[in-house]
Amino acid sequence: MPVRVSATIQPGASQARRHDSRVGWGFVGPFVAVFAFVFLAPIAYAIWLSLFRTRLIGGTGFVGLDNYGQAFVDPQFWESAGRVSLFLVVQVPIMLFLALLVALAIDSGRLYGKAFFRVAVFMPYAVPAVVATLMWGFMYGSRFGLVGNINDVFGLSLPDPLSPDLLLASIGNIVTWEFVGYNMLIFYSALQVVPQSLYEAAEIDGADQWGVIRWIKLPAIRGVLLIATIFSIIGSFQLFNEPNILQSLAPNVITTHYTPNMYAYSLSFSGQQYDYSATVAIVMGIITVVVAYAVQLRGTRKGH
Repeated sequence: MPVRVSATIQPGASQARRHDSRVGWGFVGPFVAVFAFVFLAPIAYAIWLSLFRTRLIGGTGFVGLDNYGQAFVDPQFWESAGRVSLFLVVQVPIMLFLALLVALAIDSGRLYGKAFFRVAVFMPYAVPAVVATLMWGFMYGSRFGLVGNINDVFGLSLPDPLSPDLLLASIGNIVTWEFVGYNMLIFYSALQVVPQSLYEAAEIDGADQWGVIRWIKLPAIRGVLLIATIFSIIGSFQLFNEPNILQSLAPNVITTHYTPNMYAYSLSFSGQQYDYSATVAIVMGIITVVVAYAVQLRGTRKGH
């Protein structure tokens, strides 16, 4: 004979679940509200603006995706996007390599005064970007700065760091100086949590210092390297402060569309083209997401 099993439903169980749900939303709710207000709402508003166009005659009207079509054939936008892409390809690997090199040197235990070096390398990150850019900008000056003084004292003719050929490299030097310490601290913190047993096993196997770095340290911090790379990619596409501040020192070199963010800023606040500025921002955001996701996907596959 089949046995019939009757489930006993406790009246207070559903009430307890509802209570737990309310408590959970009480903790999560403030974050969701702030996230929606400061992140989702501005993106939605920018997308809404990008669907309109303001004309001298006729006012503001709905144009659909016409602004996006204009952006895809805008030579100024693609020139600025290509410039920050070149900046990313050259500057990010150099910066991360230097940060990793310093982190490995400090973690090796063979560096005398490692606490001093750790603070000294990290210190530039504590300097505000505006101050750092002004400081380096005046050192770059060939008529009034450090480069100019060296030329006058020693009778040299050093290249002008603010010239069209060297300006992007000069900006890369500033950004590298600012963020090497930040990335170094991230890498060093990740190295500190590597199990000591792995080092002991490597010592027993007779591995040298390079073998420990290659087979233990680098694989152990692969995820941190990937995150630092993604953050650096995002920061490169958002390049704005350094060229915007240096513009007064090199006005003939740094144009209003030198970077995509400067282009969007100029369209919005100087050209009063808020709708097209929003379009440029959305397109650049999509490019950033696609590149960052591609790097993450490739890094994850290589990790596996």
